[in-house]
Amino acid sequence: MRIGDVEVRPLGGGVGCLLMILCSVLASVVATVVLNLLLR
Repeated sequence: MRIGDVEVRPLGGGVGCLLMILCSVLASVVATVVLNLLLR
């Protein structure tokens, strides 16, 4: 997967793919919570 000039490789196999998905879901949840706290 390429983002601009940087090539991003998921960690080996299915486990790495699941970890990346988990990390992105966690990051979006955290970002939502932080935004909600800031906007109150």
